[in-house]
Amino acid sequence: MSLKYDLYEESDIKEIDGLVTNVRDIPLITFYADCVPLFFYDKVRKVVGLAHSGWKGTVNNIAYQMIQVMNRKYGSKPEDIVVAIGPSICMDCYEVSYDVAEQFEKKYKNTEIDHILLSKGEGKYQLDLHQACKYNLINAGVLAENISMPDACTCCNPDVLYSHRASKGMRGNLAAVIMLK
Repeated sequence: MSLKYDLYEESDIKEIDGLVTNVRDIPLITFYADCVPLFFYDKVRKVVGLAHSGWKGTVNNIAYQMIQVMNRKYGSKPEDIVVAIGPSICMDCYEVSYDVAEQFEKKYKNTEIDHILLSKGEGKYQLDLHQACKYNLINAGVLAENISMPDACTCCNPDVLYSHRASKGMRGNLAAVIMLK
């Protein structure tokens, strides 16, 4: 019999913001501070996925990329996928500069931008990552009624959720986990 004393091992998974599986009893886990966790479940083909969607992942549409991977690998159809958008920083708490706002303005329709970005003047904007992720999902073919939006902000609730912004960088991490049973 052998025992393993070192309970920490460096992960082989690096620079990955999304995980997908159809194997039961394999938990997928990602970590967050204020970014958006996206939970995917294909109720027909029994596939789960989990994505970390910060502002870069959101503007580069990781939601669409996840759905494409689920389709190619498992035959998932967007209309069969249920998505939960997890707790993350809300629009009221998430101020970004013009260089970030400009990237969203280039990628989203004018009617969408009106719900994603709010100009505060002097090159400052409030950004709604939740709503941007929802538009990404709908534009990828996920039915609006299959998308659950959060009502909890990491920054507004630092007593129960870790927030990089609320703690001014002195933070821990939140974990998102999904698994087929």
